[in-house]
Amino acid sequence: MFPAPGAGSDGINKKRKRKRPANRGPQTQTQLNANNSKRPAEKRLYTKRVDEVSAGGLVIDLTGSKGLLIGRIDHKDSSGTRLLWSLPKGHIEAGETPEQAAIREVAEETGITSSILRSLGVIDFWFMAGGKRIHKTVHHFLFSEVSGILMPQVSEVDEVSWFPLSEIIERLAYPDEKKLIARNGELKL
Repeated sequence: MFPAPGAGSDGINKKRKRKRPANRGPQTQTQLNANNSKRPAEKRLYTKRVDEVSAGGLVIDLTGSKGLLIGRIDHKDSSGTRLLWSLPKGHIEAGETPEQAAIREVAEETGITSSILRSLGVIDFWFMAGGKRIHKTVHHFLFSEVSGILMPQVSEVDEVSWFPLSEIIERLAYPDEKKLIARNGELKL
């Protein structure tokens, strides 16, 4: 006996693909593990999103020929000696403007007091830390040095140094900061 045409198999056993809804939305642990009562009932499977806003920038020294960068040890470097150079920056505290936070953070991280000349622009990026998905927005400014003694903030910075302005872009470790400085052309007081 032969199956009727169009009866499904045409004499050949075919595996059928199980169709899944295209957009099921976030699922809870309960939905995925309905038979396992030991897991929390409403734990989400995606990470929490956190928005952070920071401010900082590039300080130009009194001579107008050097820029100030902070260095942090690259924890991915097995030797533990490679420094990642970046612009000094930090979180904006409650009640602060981006400008106030930038001046405070530069002074805290480098020991240098400065004044803002102009905005360099805003960068935003995503990264993972502590099991959270972080969206960070950083306001950058161009500063002129006012006073101070060059000294890294012990808890956050491993080294601080002045570099010729012509070397700033090549020294920066992060592509977004390189682009920001390059977009601003020649940096002068």
